[in-house]
Amino acid sequence: MTFKKTLLASVIGATLAATALPASVSAETLRIGYAADPETLDIHEQLSGGMLRLSHLAFDPLVRWTQDFQFEPRLATSWEQVDDTTVRLSLRDDVTFHSGNPFTAADVVWTLERLKESPDYRAIFEPIAGAEAIDEHTVEITTDGPYPLLLNLATYIFPMDSQFYAGTTEDGRDRGEIVKAGNSFASRHISGTGPFVVTERRQGVRVEMERFDDYWDEDSEGNVSRIVLTPIAENAARVSALLSGGVDFIDAVPPNDLERVREAQGVDLVEVPGTRIIGLQLNQARVEAFADPRVRQAVAYAINQEGIADRLMRGFATPAAQFSPPGYSGHNPELTPRYDLERAQALMAEAGYADGFSIDMIAPNNRYVNDAQIAQAVANMLARINIDVNLRTMPLAQYWPEYDERASDMAMIGWHADTEDSANFFQYLSACIDTETGAGQYNYGSYCNEEIDALVARADRETDLEARNAMLQEAEARLHEDAGYIMLHWQNLAYGARDGVDIAPVVNALDFPYLGDLVIQGE
Repeated sequence: MTFKKTLLASVIGATLAATALPASVSAETLRIGYAADPETLDIHEQLSGGMLRLSHLAFDPLVRWTQDFQFEPRLATSWEQVDDTTVRLSLRDDVTFHSGNPFTAADVVWTLERLKESPDYRAIFEPIAGAEAIDEHTVEITTDGPYPLLLNLATYIFPMDSQFYAGTTEDGRDRGEIVKAGNSFASRHISGTGPFVVTERRQGVRVEMERFDDYWDEDSEGNVSRIVLTPIAENAARVSALLSGGVDFIDAVPPNDLERVREAQGVDLVEVPGTRIIGLQLNQARVEAFADPRVRQAVAYAINQEGIADRLMRGFATPAAQFSPPGYSGHNPELTPRYDLERAQALMAEAGYADGFSIDMIAPNNRYVNDAQIAQAVANMLARINIDVNLRTMPLAQYWPEYDERASDMAMIGWHADTEDSANFFQYLSACIDTETGAGQYNYGSYCNEEIDALVARADRETDLEARNAMLQEAEARLHEDAGYIMLHWQNLAYGARDGVDIAPVVNALDFPYLGDLVIQGE
């Protein structure tokens, strides 16, 4: 049974049932096979990749990232720094929500207030002190101190239709309330400003969308008129669906199938360097040797990152020598992978551990691409410097409780910066642990370098972006020298599409394809 018309009417009214596209392009249906579908229609209920993908389809952000990590105006057309703690944004005056309500500054203020109440988003928006609508199309956002990442946060601000979510439901519940994994009005109804209107949704089965008649971005060449999204969690099934013609576009092509998709007739493979760092942490609280920077450096020198990326990841990873991927503020081009077995052995001898020692290591086996195989390869490499590794791998449900206990000597973790900024890596993965502030929450090794922490803290209040970038580059160099986190690689992304579906211009390292701009060539 379909409830397409019912949902459409409940969300935006029957006037949106038709699809409009510029006369110069043809209307095309895009059949998607994603590893997962959106968990809800409330974009503030769950912070996840699936929800952010939905946000870019049904909503628009104030600004968004380009493929080379520049800011692109969207609902905000321009911005200026009024003072150290205030940014004024000018908004588009020709935008309509799917409900028919006009978009105004009041919607931005309402959305920011809601983000600060969201259990999943409020930590990210903690620096925001408030927002004020200066007029219908001007808004000022203030922070609790000088804060250089406001535009980074603006990429997470997808203005919601405050009038649509105002008031109460028939049973007296607030239409705008956020209910985690609950049956709220917002989890079942949606009104955004984006290129697509949700017309049907069956959780875990299917999501359908149609292009919005009154979408503001008339300059977009996108010609997708209808989207049918089918979640296909199993890798082989997702690839088979693409190769058999069952879908037009898939995400998360696994390393083992890259060559198969690359060589297949009638489909294209697009690979994108990713920004999630995969690495290892050495627990100094349990292993005295790991408190010696020479031993940590020896571990870093003993690991052949390029070999792992080439043989285990089959080119699906970019070897890393720092947290910051290219394009991030803080990326230091002088830092490169440093595999050198002889140097590693010499450092072990210099530190008094030529004969080595034994450690326990834990890693997940279903979280990162080829995580268990990578962990085993690392264990084999460390044996060459006489570190005997007792490796245990486990499903993620078991892994996180063990990780939180910091009860092993070495652990694997991957991290994607929430703010697409280098400081986030340091604050969570290498900062001296502070349970009150939350610093070092995922610092498994209890590593602590107060000078690096102070440098990152100064950078986070530096509004001169060139000066800030230099500070973060210096922090990367110091962490590299101190081997406070053992870098492996940035995990890449891969997409597959049938010929004629031009996905290369609309995919990015964020893993949020901008499908409103997708062009499908007619057959």
